[in-house]
Amino acid sequence: MDLPEQQQSMAQRYRDTAKQREDIRRRQAETGVPFVVDSEEQLRARAERLLSKGEVDPELLAPVPTDGGPVLPAGVPERILGAASELQSVNFLARGARAARAVARISIIDNGRRAGFGTGFLVGERLLLTNNHVLPDVRTATGSFAEFDLESDVDGVPKPVAVYDLAPDALFVTDARLDYTLVAVAAGADGTLPGAVHGRLKLIAQQGKIVIGEPVNVVGHPDARPKEIAVRDNALLNQLPQFLHYRTDTEPGNSGSPVFNDQWEVVALHHAGVPDPDGEGWVANEGARVSAILRHLALVQLPPQQKLMLAGLGPQSVPSEAALSEAAPTAGVLAAPAPLPAQAEAGAAALQRRGVTGRPGAGRRVVFLHGRGQEGRDPAALRTAWCGSLAVGLAAAGLAPIEATDVWFPYYGHALTSVDRESVALGTATNTAEAYAPAEPGARAVYAALLADAAKAAGMPTSEREPVAAEESRLFGGVAAALQKPLSWIAARSGLDDVVIATVFRDVAAYLDDKPVRDAVLDAVVADMPDDGEIVLVAHSLGTIVALDLCTRLHRRVSVPVLVTAGSPLGLDAVHRRLLAGPPVWPGQVGVWINAWAAGDAVAIGCPIGDTWKGVRDMLCANRKDRAHDITQYLADARLAAEIGRAARP
Repeated sequence: MDLPEQQQSMAQRYRDTAKQREDIRRRQAETGVPFVVDSEEQLRARAERLLSKGEVDPELLAPVPTDGGPVLPAGVPERILGAASELQSVNFLARGARAARAVARISIIDNGRRAGFGTGFLVGERLLLTNNHVLPDVRTATGSFAEFDLESDVDGVPKPVAVYDLAPDALFVTDARLDYTLVAVAAGADGTLPGAVHGRLKLIAQQGKIVIGEPVNVVGHPDARPKEIAVRDNALLNQLPQFLHYRTDTEPGNSGSPVFNDQWEVVALHHAGVPDPDGEGWVANEGARVSAILRHLALVQLPPQQKLMLAGLGPQSVPSEAALSEAAPTAGVLAAPAPLPAQAEAGAAALQRRGVTGRPGAGRRVVFLHGRGQEGRDPAALRTAWCGSLAVGLAAAGLAPIEATDVWFPYYGHALTSVDRESVALGTATNTAEAYAPAEPGARAVYAALLADAAKAAGMPTSEREPVAAEESRLFGGVAAALQKPLSWIAARSGLDDVVIATVFRDVAAYLDDKPVRDAVLDAVVADMPDDGEIVLVAHSLGTIVALDLCTRLHRRVSVPVLVTAGSPLGLDAVHRRLLAGPPVWPGQVGVWINAWAAGDAVAIGCPIGDTWKGVRDMLCANRKDRAHDITQYLADARLAAEIGRAARP
């Protein structure tokens, strides 16, 4: 379906809903309230979502009915929907800027020539969403690319543009009727996934993201210009089963833009203006509802490896069984071809891949120990990326680089594939903390304890943390409110995405609580470690916990004159009291221990750790706030790189 056909369908939908729009205007005139809901259930869902995210003060609101009782008193809906006035918290701007980082201009390449432009946005670490009429097929996507940070900074100076190739051979799903395409994005030259740099926008299946009359905001590249935002005189006009109609300013080039509510959650994928069915000009804009896209994606048949990649959208993107039962498979599905048997075998082998060893020789060996989220990655490519970042820091310190082939890189990503990644309420989770909470009770208790400890370190008042402490013992009571409060507190004070924090803590909790997983991780690492001599051990994130446990299993002929931990959660009580060696015990094989942390790294929020482990040298690194937990930022720090470089060549 090309764009003219799309516009004909839009005009017909607009014509068919004329009576519905008339009813909306009548209800707005009668009540004097701009917001229109279809049912008390819809109002309740919207109110509960705003309350759970801390967008309104619950003390200002009457209780939300839970038993079909009386409607809310006059005036309360305006407060619940955050529209008693147009005033916004000042963090509205910062949150919008953070959301906008995931938006890119798409350059469409045809036969080696630039044939057009569109907009797209990251919804996973390497998944980009745009329109079908922007990228209709694999051939068009092949050779096309996404340009991030095509915008000016606060001083009006153009930012350096980051370019990523599209990778439709890895994943490509499209539907002409809903006018969406989901395509994989290739990693950068240093092996970094685009989502790790620019963030991602969560697609949320749950109801309650917006009601008629609320504002919408659109970020995109109109007419291929640098990134722009439409925030004035915007509102949701009508809700159709699969589309939204809204008033806002857009131009060609905005196709594929995210449509946000005022909490910067994506509510629709913009695709075009609605032509006036009875005249000339445009009467509204239209976008495909996120819930409709997610229902369609849930029904698409994909090979196992691509299904695994699709899981990168996160559990909050999974529609409920009731929502799926209402949706039938639709025509027009175009997915990447299923892998051939040889490809499938290669994919399975990748899940069981081993780490890489350095070249044999005298002297100290440098060993890198990675963190979570590396399942299915190529250890050799990861080693190259780490060494590249280290080379930047070494050059700044006036030292020669360390060759990647001299570095050992144990790999345990496949050992984490057995971790239960589903929440207890998958598809019905009301917030990020609940969506990523482990289902197994023991791991769930550790997860709750990690959040409570981290929130305490971030300055959360004791009275606010008490429900979380109780959650550790009762496990399932009041989970949504109990767990989300500390997660939101940590995210707000660090600037790190709450999904990043939740997924790290989830995997840390699973590792600490699940003995088979822990043993599998340590066995995988030991298998790729030197069995004699001196090593310089550099560990990141979850890998720092693994490193401390590893010291109980190293061969007696191995010593660690220098241990470097970066972005580590070891400062949290819930972590160090569960180490194999017990409460803080200095690892016997370790000589010097350097702990690198960054003020904006929420995972390292328990740092510095020198008071817990006497003798540790804490080093504060000036990582970029939007990449505070990134290992490439730590290794590029000149002071830390110098410590590693000198330790490797004593």
